[in-house]
Amino acid sequence: MRAAAITFAVGLSPCCALAQIGNPAGLAPDTRMEKPGVPAPNHTNYQDRLFAQLVTAGGRAEVELGRLAAEKTSHDGVSAFANRMVEDHDEANKQLKSVADKSEIPLPEELDPDHKKIRADLEKQDGVAFDLAYLAAQILDHQKTAQLLAWEIGSGEDPELQHFASDNLPKVLEHLDMARTLHAELAGQALLAAEAQKSK
Repeated sequence: MRAAAITFAVGLSPCCALAQIGNPAGLAPDTRMEKPGVPAPNHTNYQDRLFAQLVTAGGRAEVELGRLAAEKTSHDGVSAFANRMVEDHDEANKQLKSVADKSEIPLPEELDPDHKKIRADLEKQDGVAFDLAYLAAQILDHQKTAQLLAWEIGSGEDPELQHFASDNLPKVLEHLDMARTLHAELAGQALLAAEAQKSK
């Protein structure tokens, strides 16, 4: 995926990168200028546009997959996590759309092909297998989103998008930790259940 090309240490502290807000040294060739060296307000370059589009695609998927998981799971922890994803990512999607609208950045309005496949695969599963597959997808998606946000904080040009990334990176890292913890817990329980079944 294109996000993989934007490599950045996920563990980077957002506060360390905030000195780069505006990032005049990182102007892309298509940046519109107010005057030499000063980007025009709300005229993002193609890198910032791509960032907004990729994060929107991921955010839409978090909401749709969260709703699916809330319907299908019977595990209280997974249900609570799924509902949290719907709530947090719906709010982040609205924030990002507000910023993108100012710069006339077109955003995706439906799931991208990768997330359509993930949803189709999840719809075929039930029980613990569903929970584990959903959480595994969440871990991967939140890792990618954290990389994108960290990249924007350090290398983006648009100050509003950088502030959006800075505000949301801690939440995404929290979600990632929650998904990892839940996945480890459920995987451990599944392993113990399998071992118990073998010993009968």
